[in-house]
Amino acid sequence: MNDYENQKLNLKTKLAYGAGDLGPAITANIAIFYMMVFFTNVAGIPAGLAGSILMVGKIWDAVNDPVVGVLTDKTKSRWGRRLPWLFYGAIPFGIFFFLQWIIPRFSDNQTTQVWSLFWYYVGIGVLSQVFYTVVNLPYTAMTPELTQDYDERTQLNSFRFAFSIGGSIFSLILALIIFQVVSGSEQRYLVLAGVCTVISVLSLYWCVWGTRERIMVFEARRTTNEEVEESIPIVAQLKIVFANRPFLYVIGIYLCSWLAVQVTASMIPYFVVNCMKFKESDVPIILIAVQGTALVTLFLWSKLSERVGKKAVYFMGMSLWIIAQAGLFFLQPGQNILMYVMAIMAGFGVSTAYLVPWSMIPDVIELDELQTGQRREGIFYAFMVQLQKLGLALGLFLVGIALESSGFKETLAGQPQPIQPELALQAIRISVGPLPTICLILGLVLTYFYPITREMHAEIMLKLKERREK
Repeated sequence: MNDYENQKLNLKTKLAYGAGDLGPAITANIAIFYMMVFFTNVAGIPAGLAGSILMVGKIWDAVNDPVVGVLTDKTKSRWGRRLPWLFYGAIPFGIFFFLQWIIPRFSDNQTTQVWSLFWYYVGIGVLSQVFYTVVNLPYTAMTPELTQDYDERTQLNSFRFAFSIGGSIFSLILALIIFQVVSGSEQRYLVLAGVCTVISVLSLYWCVWGTRERIMVFEARRTTNEEVEESIPIVAQLKIVFANRPFLYVIGIYLCSWLAVQVTASMIPYFVVNCMKFKESDVPIILIAVQGTALVTLFLWSKLSERVGKKAVYFMGMSLWIIAQAGLFFLQPGQNILMYVMAIMAGFGVSTAYLVPWSMIPDVIELDELQTGQRREGIFYAFMVQLQKLGLALGLFLVGIALESSGFKETLAGQPQPIQPELALQAIRISVGPLPTICLILGLVLTYFYPITREMHAEIMLKLKERREK
């Protein structure tokens, strides 16, 4: 037990753990930045229906999160509770992601074709979200099983999000290359999806093989401790989870920051092309400026958090991001340099949105263990992600409805992109400026009141150690 608690993670394990977020990051990044555009400008689906497809997928994703979370907590194998889910779920995860980028020809009638595509993408999207949860939720719950050190968890999440942000940048570079080399919008997305699928599946298996030894040690120790624990009914577990006040703060912080990220990400291609008059091929370059800055500053924030704490780091990064996010609303065509400056400023904040909330969750889990005597990583991670996805579902749905209500024109098959009306341009500006800014400010308020400090966490770990040694 003491050997496990005192042994530091080696570089090989940290890299393997980080690789587990590469596949989900690549696929999620392509979906966030391009799926709405793919639906409206390539598949020819109206913006309202496109937003509804994304909403249904996110809602279902939120529904299956706690189910998978509970099931992973109850899984028993020599590879622990999480790794079997990654091992068996990796290939289906890749297949259903790829199928989302196919455009089947159901009918020559435009109305019939649109509604057929709507139901096809709803069905495939639901299945894709199921297998995304199957691999990603168990993966996120592995952090407290790999290390119990307060600062090492922040370091571990630095590796995770280095792969995550690196994967996002890599996917954008892939998109930039493929969009220039491959002709035809439909073919471009198909090739991009195929390459991303292969990389995603392989990276998940890297994670499984690279972390299994450490996880097996933790599992042997946990199983020994569980022999004297009482089982708590699921309903009672959920009541305990939501009675954990620090957990509610973390949920709010994460929801606010990632609602800002994903709404902006979904709308930024429309903003760059329609409002700023950039070429479509310039979109990945601007996105790389954001993600590249986030990657470079990730380890800087991680080191700084060891000195000043997670809350202070979050405040510093978010302050820069809020200035940049609010400034997007006022940008005008021709202010290209300013656009890139704001992208870089936003990158400083985006990296803290990756790093800080996920570094807080293991601390919350240990507080729960101290209070209840059980570890339930799966439930905590599941409900954190569930509420985030419900919020995102509503946000993306409302953005889609707002675009359609403002007169946004989808691209019909074989036709050039139409010129958007002024009301639609204003809706796009509001979606990338004021709305995300409000979310980020709310996240700062919640962070201010988050109660677990380094000193409080040290006290929690001391009490847990005393209990285990009895």
